[in-house]
Amino acid sequence: MWLTPEEVLLKSALKLWVPERANRYFVLQRRRGYGEDGGGLAGLLMGTLDAVLDSTSKVAPFRILHQTPDSQVYWSIACGTSREEITEHWDWLEHNVMKTLCVFDSNEDVTSFVQGKIRGLIAEEGKGSFIKEDDPEKFREAIMKFEKCFGLAEQEKLVTYYSCSYWRGRMPCQGWLYLSTNFLSFYSFLLGAEIKLVISWDEISKLEKTSNVILTESIHVCSRGEDHYFSMFMHINETFLLMEQLANYAVRRLFDKETFESDLVLHDPLQITKRGLENRAHSEQFSAFFRLPKEETLKEVHECFLWVPFCHYNTLGKMCISENYICFASQDGNLCSIIIPLREVIAVEISDPANKGVSISTKGKRAFRFTELRDFEHLVAKLKIRSGATSSPQHIASTEAATTSHSDNPVDYYEGRSMADQKGSSNAVSTEALMTVFHPQDADNLDSKMLKEKMKEQSWNILFVECGRGVSMFRTKKTRDLVLRGIPETLRGELWLLFSGAVNDMATNPGYYTELVEKSLGTCTLATDEIERDLRRSLPEHPAFQSDTGISALRRVLTAYAYRNPKIGYCQAMNILTSVLLLYAKEEEAFWLLVAVCERMLPDYFNRRIIGALVDQAVFEELIRDHLPQLTDHTTDMTFFSSVSLSWFLTLFISVLPIESAVSVVDCFFYDGIKAILQLGLAVLDYNIEKLLSCKDDAEAVTVLNRFFDSVTNKDSPLPPAVQQASNLNDKKSFHPKVDITDLIRESNEKYGDIRYEDVERMRCRNRLYVIQTLETTTKQNVLRVMSQDVKFNPSDLEELYELFKKEHFLSCYWNANSPVLRHHDPSLPYLDQYRINCQQFRVLYHLLSPWAHCANRDSLALWTFRLLDENSDCLINFKEFACALDVMCNGSFTDKLKLLFKLHIPPAFTEVESLSPSKGDELSKEELIHFSQLNVSSPVDSQEADALKRSPEKGKEKIDIQAYLKQWQDELLKKEENIKDLPRMNQFQFIQFSKTLYNLFHGDPEEELLYRAIATVTSLLLKMEEVGRRLQSPTSSAKSPVSAAESSTEGQNTQEEDGEPPQPECRKGQRSGRDDHEWSFAFEQILASLLNEPALVRFFEKPLDIKAKIENAKTSQLKARRRV
Repeated sequence: MWLTPEEVLLKSALKLWVPERANRYFVLQRRRGYGEDGGGLAGLLMGTLDAVLDSTSKVAPFRILHQTPDSQVYWSIACGTSREEITEHWDWLEHNVMKTLCVFDSNEDVTSFVQGKIRGLIAEEGKGSFIKEDDPEKFREAIMKFEKCFGLAEQEKLVTYYSCSYWRGRMPCQGWLYLSTNFLSFYSFLLGAEIKLVISWDEISKLEKTSNVILTESIHVCSRGEDHYFSMFMHINETFLLMEQLANYAVRRLFDKETFESDLVLHDPLQITKRGLENRAHSEQFSAFFRLPKEETLKEVHECFLWVPFCHYNTLGKMCISENYICFASQDGNLCSIIIPLREVIAVEISDPANKGVSISTKGKRAFRFTELRDFEHLVAKLKIRSGATSSPQHIASTEAATTSHSDNPVDYYEGRSMADQKGSSNAVSTEALMTVFHPQDADNLDSKMLKEKMKEQSWNILFVECGRGVSMFRTKKTRDLVLRGIPETLRGELWLLFSGAVNDMATNPGYYTELVEKSLGTCTLATDEIERDLRRSLPEHPAFQSDTGISALRRVLTAYAYRNPKIGYCQAMNILTSVLLLYAKEEEAFWLLVAVCERMLPDYFNRRIIGALVDQAVFEELIRDHLPQLTDHTTDMTFFSSVSLSWFLTLFISVLPIESAVSVVDCFFYDGIKAILQLGLAVLDYNIEKLLSCKDDAEAVTVLNRFFDSVTNKDSPLPPAVQQASNLNDKKSFHPKVDITDLIRESNEKYGDIRYEDVERMRCRNRLYVIQTLETTTKQNVLRVMSQDVKFNPSDLEELYELFKKEHFLSCYWNANSPVLRHHDPSLPYLDQYRINCQQFRVLYHLLSPWAHCANRDSLALWTFRLLDENSDCLINFKEFACALDVMCNGSFTDKLKLLFKLHIPPAFTEVESLSPSKGDELSKEELIHFSQLNVSSPVDSQEADALKRSPEKGKEKIDIQAYLKQWQDELLKKEENIKDLPRMNQFQFIQFSKTLYNLFHGDPEEELLYRAIATVTSLLLKMEEVGRRLQSPTSSAKSPVSAAESSTEGQNTQEEDGEPPQPECRKGQRSGRDDHEWSFAFEQILASLLNEPALVRFFEKPLDIKAKIENAKTSQLKARRRV
């Protein structure tokens, strides 16, 4: 490649480089130790030096220098990894530059011209380049090294690279770690020992930072049971963060495509850069901390001071600005934080130039003063533009009116505006929280509990006076303390909406919920059926859900959400959560709260595999090991805590605690997120630790926890006695001492409040890899267990075949932004159908693993085998079909192998194959292969409908067709009863192709000549027998004798075709077959009996085949095979 010209002092380089070609202005050199003089000691020393140092020559053993006469200074202008590459550059210089240099008078002009020309070439090459790095030149060199060392596909995008050490045992090997979109790669060359490591991100099950006596700080990578350690990084935290992001990106893309498809940033692998990943990490942390919509991108961060009026001091922190929000968090994160939506900003101005102060005024008649802002004048100008663009005059006027008329509850403004848009639909959507309808407070009759409730309300009102009310209120330590004591019933809906961030979603989407309700009501899907079944099971003890009012509101919210997010649709536990939301929030507010929970606060909880819940359970187990080691030592199987705590996470303790206590947990959850649930879970185990340690089995431990939850009360709850008694029926029978939920929550914060949100997110990332790989291992084990009865491969070989099959699926996804193969992986399908491959992928595996892959017509054999396996004509096959076919080829008897070959040469497998490129011979292009594999396939609509019925009755949320499952099961059972007598006869054309295939199979065998004679004898005998049989049946027939066909077949000649003729459709071959069938044909029994008479043929098909060697070769060659394709 061309290099930016750099000075080279030739005297110091003479010992390292050998000149090969030279002229007046240029010299081509070769690195000593490479090329003709071989390696030797010089090669070892040069290779080691180049590997340790960041030298371009490590991969580029050739270079071109520009020289001028009588000068000791040379300029490096090009380098190459091969002689062909550098020769191409040399020839270009001689033909395009040398002639021009003769016209210059001075050497300085020559050098200036050459440098300008080379820089122009580099700029031209970089026009369409995706390189967006701080040092493009150095990154270009790194890309060249990466491509040369690992030979991956050209589309593989290098993200960044680092110098580090890789530990093999106790010995560190210095080299370079390359992080690309799909692989973690390491290269080292030390004293002749080359280390090359390539690990795909989707194979990593553990990624963590570790330290021990030998390694102070290292990165531990576990892939397929093997541990790898990397250390001696200059910036280990930066490296680890990028590795973590790339691993999670690959996992989401390949295993969890439902959430990935909506991610526009990562959807195209070629757009991923180091800087982009770093910015993305900061944006995700920013959105999660302030509970903002996922779409928000962090644009700017400024360190500054914020004036806190009720404390009368400035607090140091960071101002974070996105497209639609201005946020501030104090240095410790808990002292003070605010969120200012730009839609609420009415003025931005410079308040104190001496202290670099900026004042931001909002519609709630509040002003926020920031000081010590760098470049504050430019910031003010930008904020004025942004806030002015997001707030139209009409919007401001209506907002100010709403603020003044609803100053007691700013959330009423959003509700009023959205309800005003509903017009005629106002009767369909409830505008009141169910608690206000079914349990209105009696102001004249205040008992002790109601007095305490009023005192709570007064505390919050005092806080609102000090800190403000609404989305831009100050959030301080006092706010947290009041939340821990329990939010008052009348304020619960408003504050849930505020703390969850749902208030922003509702404000920016007026009328959205009403439209969803109108569109979704009346629809009939699998989700709506499940919703109807669970409606009466949702808090059945509460009066609100014993009436049509509550049931109808619950139905509308759940149905609307299933319509909004069909990928989640409806999941059990959503009904319980939504019921509680409807008690305290208006219907539209409850909908947006559900959106916040399902899509932001508990990501991936409510999908088919509940991956998010499993990840948080793994985090919970990790916290138990750290904070409750007694339980860890006592419990041999930590999965007990996962199984018993699943409902805690899915329902936020609502399903296990009485309703009056559970709502206090929900209060903390909306303020602190999943951290509150983890802390409470630890407190529950800690409270019962003595009893748990004395338990003899899991059932006894479950009983202990259930009795504890039944004893939890909320002595200050103003809920009616009927509701409390219904939710705690076993109070009289329980001898467990009562535990107040407020005390339990306070204790959980005192003991485990040091758990930081950042630590939880880090543990989530780390455990997500483990959880998904565990699910994949479960899938593999189930597939292997089913398959072990159907094939003769030993378990280890079968497992390796499964990994190769799955890898081929993933390799097709790596370098295609919109790969159709991604659609073929559906975790909701049965285990055997979760991974499927098309004809092109099958050909790659066939070439690598089939014992018949050495044939000249191997592409045709692969095509016919695929068509035979693809019984439902969806152009996809699963692992069972693939493994069974390979098992016959490798382990089948003589009859089994011959029957397979016979079936490959008759319909529906057989189709006449003719390459469009005669120069390629029997090799088929990808397009031709796909075309032939789809012949005789039903129309796309019919195929899709059949596919939906047969494989995935739940796809599209349609009703399950049980009959389709039963029919498929019955068909599979009947397949095992296939009789060779049921096979159709083989016509003349098919028999000729069958004979050619046999000839190709024998090529290269030690008994090749004997086998050729044997097959010639059998072929001639079969044709003569057929001719005699025909004459006996019709002695007057004048049909042409088939002996000539036998001769052409035995000589192994190819069938004559017209040059340039396109592939013929199946109908034409069917007509030819119909025309020839009345002449002569063969049954399978005839062919089998004839071949059995030839011992050489029997020995050939019954000799044992070593699949292990094929598998080992495939593991090393699969990437190269994919690159060739």
